[in-house]
Amino acid sequence: MIPKLMQSFALPVEKVQASRRQFMLGALAVGGGVAVGFQTLSALPAIAAEATTDADGALAFTPYLTIDGQGKVTVLSSQFEMGQGSYNGLATLVAEELDADWASIEVLGAAGNVKAYGNLAFGGAMQGTGGSTSMMTSWERYRKAGAAVRAMLVAAAASEWKVQPSEIKVADGILSHPSGQKAGFGEFAAKAATMPVPTEVKLKEPGEWKLIGNGKLKRFDSARKTNGTEHYTIDVKLPGMLTAVMIHPPLFGAKVKSFDAAAARSIKGVIDVVETPRGVAVVAEHMWAAIQGREATKVEWDEATAEKRGTPELMTMYKDLARKAPSAIARNDGDIEAGFAAAAKVVEASFEFPYLAHSALEPLNAVARRNDDGTLEIWGGHQFPDVYQALASEIVGVTPDKVRLHVLKSGGSFGRRSVFDGDVIVESVYVAKAIGFRAPVKVQWTREDDMRAGRYRPSYVHNLKAGLDANGKLIAWSDHIVGQSIVAKTLFESVVKNGVDPTSVEGANNLPYSIPNQMVGLTTTEVGVPVLWWRAVGSTHTAFAAEAFIDELAEAAGRDPIEFRLSMLEPQSRHAVVLRLAAEKAGWTKPLPKGRFRGVAVAESFGSVVAQIAEISTDDDGGFKVERVVAAVDCGLAVNPDQVRAQVEGSVGFGLGAIMAEEITLTDGKVDQGNFDMYTPLRIDAMPDVDVHILASSNPPSGMGEPGVPPVGPAVANAVYKALGKRIRVMPFTKSLNA
Repeated sequence: MIPKLMQSFALPVEKVQASRRQFMLGALAVGGGVAVGFQTLSALPAIAAEATTDADGALAFTPYLTIDGQGKVTVLSSQFEMGQGSYNGLATLVAEELDADWASIEVLGAAGNVKAYGNLAFGGAMQGTGGSTSMMTSWERYRKAGAAVRAMLVAAAASEWKVQPSEIKVADGILSHPSGQKAGFGEFAAKAATMPVPTEVKLKEPGEWKLIGNGKLKRFDSARKTNGTEHYTIDVKLPGMLTAVMIHPPLFGAKVKSFDAAAARSIKGVIDVVETPRGVAVVAEHMWAAIQGREATKVEWDEATAEKRGTPELMTMYKDLARKAPSAIARNDGDIEAGFAAAAKVVEASFEFPYLAHSALEPLNAVARRNDDGTLEIWGGHQFPDVYQALASEIVGVTPDKVRLHVLKSGGSFGRRSVFDGDVIVESVYVAKAIGFRAPVKVQWTREDDMRAGRYRPSYVHNLKAGLDANGKLIAWSDHIVGQSIVAKTLFESVVKNGVDPTSVEGANNLPYSIPNQMVGLTTTEVGVPVLWWRAVGSTHTAFAAEAFIDELAEAAGRDPIEFRLSMLEPQSRHAVVLRLAAEKAGWTKPLPKGRFRGVAVAESFGSVVAQIAEISTDDDGGFKVERVVAAVDCGLAVNPDQVRAQVEGSVGFGLGAIMAEEITLTDGKVDQGNFDMYTPLRIDAMPDVDVHILASSNPPSGMGEPGVPPVGPAVANAVYKALGKRIRVMPFTKSLNA
């Protein structure tokens, strides 16, 4: 039986009946990058008016942090950590205002308190991590939490020492008084936790910051990630725990008709083989027995409603649709027909983008256990914890408060764990329920499971057309985008307006360039392949199409690519500033050595603007290598500059892998790729040097987990054209270069 909440994901949003709470959608499409009505938290919700302790005996002050008797400060993060550094950022915000000792900081994932943890960029009524909003939603409230607890510690010390609070200094986790009295946080933790939580606190001025903006601050978790002691869901081991692997339908939309598990049950270590709404699960004492049992299980599938089209058929359909009028209009400025009629030169191009897998290092997994008191515990990478808590409660038949989520770190996600139907989370609950909850169950996907039964960046086709006047000025621009909607028929469907999914057109309908006549159209396709936001979402294809096409137009106008872009930007706009900074740092006007070529691109996503200049070298066989990428970044205030650099460096590698060789293809509806032998992320020897230059800013932090991805593809494509004379219009590059 499928839970009501899961069924509701296939219905219009107004019909969604959530047992946990009425989810407020706000005005942000997750991953859309534009937060409308962003709110701040003026007061801190308190856990209690008196001291409370967590499971480890630490004193809880607010929902955002605890301090134990040894002075260890634990930040309770509303944001999911998947390698992007959100835990480090939140730790920095708290430690700065708390004046804590950085060596005493720990961060744990938290869930179950939407008032405290609701993502403000999503409207505040749903906890979730996505759209590069972690610092945006945390910037004010986690600083206030640190400042509030600092005041409580000071109040406790002043009461104990019989002195005025203003006479007490706090630094590196130590409270001190001119009289010579001194104590660590741990000594006053119990007393301080009974103090009233201040409703108003004064935050530090930027000139007082020691940690925020400190480019030399090392991540608090670097050591254990380096030595292998960091803990992930794949490492969870509970007493008596069983391991399950799934048998998913080979075609999307197929269902189990029947299965024969006699041979599987005879394998040593196999405990049971059970059916779930998502397929068949083989439950065993360990992973190897489960895999052997899966190979021995025979499943017959009902494929009546399955998607059976392959990539050739789908791309033919997409290209045919792209040549027709769009079914919806996302932007329509000026008079597009008059603009083209007045053009002295018209340029057209079509771009094709394949499905892409998230291919995170840690394949999906989750652990479920029901306790003797009827409560349910789930360990996993909970990117949308409220949704998963509600789904699990319906499966088991308990109220959501009886479901406890252990929010663990994930070895990558890139959007993969932000799913509306719970995916592997509900699989773990279904399997545990199917065996009568007689043991904890870990459902562990393999790489092939995630590659062939996962969710994907949608495939898209862009049909672009532009008109230049006699002076080489861009006066008309049209972009018809064809592809699947990510948010249609989901909890966020209300953001689709007049047939336009904002995640399909973001980066295309908000071009920064001054073009008097612009039209962006969208045709949304109905395909049975499950799609999901993928790092940088819509801008992964829109930025490529736009910035590669802009270079074509610059050539048609006989102008330098950067000068052409700057001519359409306000001189002091964020785009213009980062473009000039990137050009300066890359030495754009200086000649390159023989065999070296440059390309440029700029893109805005998730509130940040990134310009990149790629430098490539060529070989005698007509190939090329990306040698260097120079990036200029405007992300507002950089809380952790070194982390910003790391995100841009990682984004360059991630984005390069996608445009160079990655693609998910289908044959008769089945995914062709299974592992990294056929789906090939960037290899280490192909990683270029990356120089990152962060623009100084006093604006609040904007997103940085994703904005480094969109510009790298078109920057490299533009360099390749200069080097090889070939326009890259079909992804991945291997297809265009081998055509």
